[in-house]
Amino acid sequence: MSESEQPSAEPWAQIAAGYAFDGAALDLGALLWDGTCHPEAQVRIPLPMLNRHGLVAGATGTGKTKTLQLIAEQLSAHGVPVFLADIKGDVSGVSAPGRDGEKVRERAGQVGQEWEAAGFPCEFYGLGGTGPGIPIRATVSGFGPVLLSKVLQLNRTQEQSLGLIFHYADAKGLELVDLKDLRAVVAFLVSDVGRAELKDIGGLSTMTAGVILRAITAFEQQGAGGFFGEPEFDTAEFLRTAPDGRGLVSVLELSAVQDKPQLFSTFLMWLLADLYGDLPEVGDLDRPKLVFFFDEAHLLFSGASKAFLEAVTQTVRLIRSKGVGVFFVTQTPKDVPSDVLAQLGNRVQHALRAFTPDDAKALKATVRTFPKSAYDLEEVLTGLGTGEAVVTVLSEKGAPTPVAATRLRAPRSLMGPVPAPDLEAAVKGSPLYGRYAEAVDRESAYEKLTAEQRAAEAEALRAAGEAAAEKAEKTEKAEQEAARAPRRQPEEEPSLAEQVVGSGLFTSLVRSVGTQLGREISRSVFGTARRRR
Repeated sequence: MSESEQPSAEPWAQIAAGYAFDGAALDLGALLWDGTCHPEAQVRIPLPMLNRHGLVAGATGTGKTKTLQLIAEQLSAHGVPVFLADIKGDVSGVSAPGRDGEKVRERAGQVGQEWEAAGFPCEFYGLGGTGPGIPIRATVSGFGPVLLSKVLQLNRTQEQSLGLIFHYADAKGLELVDLKDLRAVVAFLVSDVGRAELKDIGGLSTMTAGVILRAITAFEQQGAGGFFGEPEFDTAEFLRTAPDGRGLVSVLELSAVQDKPQLFSTFLMWLLADLYGDLPEVGDLDRPKLVFFFDEAHLLFSGASKAFLEAVTQTVRLIRSKGVGVFFVTQTPKDVPSDVLAQLGNRVQHALRAFTPDDAKALKATVRTFPKSAYDLEEVLTGLGTGEAVVTVLSEKGAPTPVAATRLRAPRSLMGPVPAPDLEAAVKGSPLYGRYAEAVDRESAYEKLTAEQRAAEAEALRAAGEAAAEKAEKTEKAEQEAARAPRRQPEEEPSLAEQVVGSGLFTSLVRSVGTQLGREISRSVFGTARRRR
């Protein structure tokens, strides 16, 4: 009798059969059906399918962070490096063994887990040296105009103008390392000297340049200037494994910048885009080269321009062939654009709440994103407890598995932050700390343009000095000629007076008057004469 003909083939057993994989897989938990947990029915994700991307979603407090921790631990154990963003500061515990306790043992017993505490190899990073962690910096050139427009909150026209500025800087070999480089180039291109540089390709309006400069200034005043500079972080650091062969878990500590969501979400996208640009094509592997968890994904897409969304969609679509899997983490699937959502083959959906009409609408929209199911998903999704989720993944053949309500396993590492001294010691003990800790300010666009401006000013002063000297020389010659003119005039005056008056006494008087008149003319014409004396 075949398995399908057996009387015991309950609906939950048929669902469980969809997760009976032959190859390596990650264990998520045990299947739930009609309120009962079935530890013999394990819900799993095939390891090779992790590069087909995924979504971890659910309301606040439903256990999304613990799910990330659970998946990250198992990936590391399989030798797969992981990137995690730690927004609340509680993911650092993945580096330390968990604490045994009644709740952990109870959960392990329910889901058929042989729980054993374990820590996993970690590196801790921070954006631009803000907060704990090895500093991650990007050069402005490397960050690019599309991403920078997102963090500066520029509109479409301003974004296009910023692209023009980057194009000019690239063509002229002006490296945009930090924000002062960008400010210097913008200011140059609207100056009398630089305005003609962009004339043939559209130009840059003074108004738009002013908006961009004000946005840069406001951005710096928020303390964001330190995120740009050198040494620029090499994202290949995320692909490393520990000496024992386990994958390195890279944790980006973001608690110090959680009030700058546009910034850190866009920086996460830069890291992903940089990986996409650098990695070679590898096709489908037996395990991913890296799995990248993109937390608070809704912040990335909020208010994004068309160009930005197109860039995200293309990156997610193509990075799979480079061996990188991307999991977006957010509250509901509707937070993710449909073009991106369509590429997320693995789904872990935690509980949703339906307290408001908008919540109810979001719940219905979420249900429609799942394959046809034996569950009443609206009921199940609102009734899930903490650490429970609705799961569907891609099978080893690439087909969606049956939807499975799942009670998730307990992470083996510490479910909470490690003590601050331990975190600091781990950061400073890393071989990467000396490479990235100190910012370097080498010659770039700002210094080059400043040097050119100073050289131009010096040349202008030299030319002005030569012109002044030449004028002074001409003036002196003119003064000398004018000074001789009055002395000749009295010699003519007496001759004329004597002819008219014929009186020696009158002639003497006219000579005296003529001499005084010549002196006044000379003084008013050669005004520099008195200053030379």
